[in-house]
Amino acid sequence: MSRAIQAVRGMNDLLPDTLALWQRVERRAGEVLQAYGYREIRLPLLEKTELYVRSIGQVTDIVEKEMYTFEDRNGESLSLRPEGTAGCVRAGIENGLLHNQIQRLWYAGPMFRHERPQRGRYRQFHQIGVEAFGMPGPELDAELILMSARLWRSLEVRDVALQLNSLGTPTCRARYRELLVGYLEEHRTVLDEDSLRRLHTNPLRVLDSKNPALQGIIERAPSLLDHLDPESAGHFARLRTLLDDAGVQYAVNPRLVRGLDYYTRTVFEWVSGALGAQATICAGGRYDGLVEQLGGRTTPAAGFALGMERLVELLAQQEPVACSGQLQIYMVLLGGPAQRHGALIAERLRDDGVSVECDAAGGSLKSQLRRADRSGAAYAVLIGDAELAAGLVSIKSLRTDEAQEQIAEGSLAQMLKRKLAC
Repeated sequence: MSRAIQAVRGMNDLLPDTLALWQRVERRAGEVLQAYGYREIRLPLLEKTELYVRSIGQVTDIVEKEMYTFEDRNGESLSLRPEGTAGCVRAGIENGLLHNQIQRLWYAGPMFRHERPQRGRYRQFHQIGVEAFGMPGPELDAELILMSARLWRSLEVRDVALQLNSLGTPTCRARYRELLVGYLEEHRTVLDEDSLRRLHTNPLRVLDSKNPALQGIIERAPSLLDHLDPESAGHFARLRTLLDDAGVQYAVNPRLVRGLDYYTRTVFEWVSGALGAQATICAGGRYDGLVEQLGGRTTPAAGFALGMERLVELLAQQEPVACSGQLQIYMVLLGGPAQRHGALIAERLRDDGVSVECDAAGGSLKSQLRRADRSGAAYAVLIGDAELAAGLVSIKSLRTDEAQEQIAEGSLAQMLKRKLAC
């Protein structure tokens, strides 16, 4: 016998028993986003590699080490999308959605990064992304944060905290970069290999290091918040006032830098202490220069992405898996005539909005009831020769101790609706 083929490392199957919680998150997210006027957009999984080199940055870990990149038959370099913002901006420019317009858009789907798989970090992972264009003020930044906070309330997510920072404009960040490099050079002998590699390419990422040995140096480093230009400082102060007015709690984290080069001014993360090292469930910020950087006209923009795997894991820790979409009825059908008639009854029940599975494997009453129990259905409807001749059906609860009942076939739909509503 040949060896069974397994999934690619870091790319996981989402099995039926785990999907109820995923579907709940997706449904609630769609409802919240629609309530704020955001419209769905669907984007390709593949983009030209140049898109990510120009947007994320040539010297970022994503572009240097993590993208799935290959040449197609025409010799063009293509990459599986490692994030969604760049593709959304590209689509907006290409389809004329951005110039002199306000757009609120969202998307969902898989992203791909060739990282070392670990808890909360996979090579294929899923995000819900939100992008808004044409609004330069902190009111948009506040809207994104309030919208994500509303989603946590809708999902009853507990133990999440908001962290805020401002990265200022590219000009003030360049001045700060020189100051930071000078400071880090003074501590060069204790920097780890990863920080040394970033020192002259992307030094702000050193501030995001999780190496415990570097935390003291990072804490004593100059703060970018102390070197913001007046407009960026005012923008950040106004955002904090809006969040204070709305009663949103947050902590200012001057070491929060994010891993993508295109961010400007506001950046934020929602984090949970229940997820270990991969604590961020949602992150985003403002990227006012990205549209122009990718060939469009100057357009202010901001957005965020939430990680589905981490959010679902957090919800699973807090409560049993949601039963939304669970099978309601399992038809136990004994004999050929019952199989044929039971299929017709099942179709009528589905017309009434009841989810029904018919046993199609046959066998004894005991074996069919065993399958009914494994199906997860709330009730079994039993039909055999005697019931068929009398125009009756039997209803058996599969999850409670209530007594089995026998009723007229014509009363079945009404009784099931009453039972399933309890």
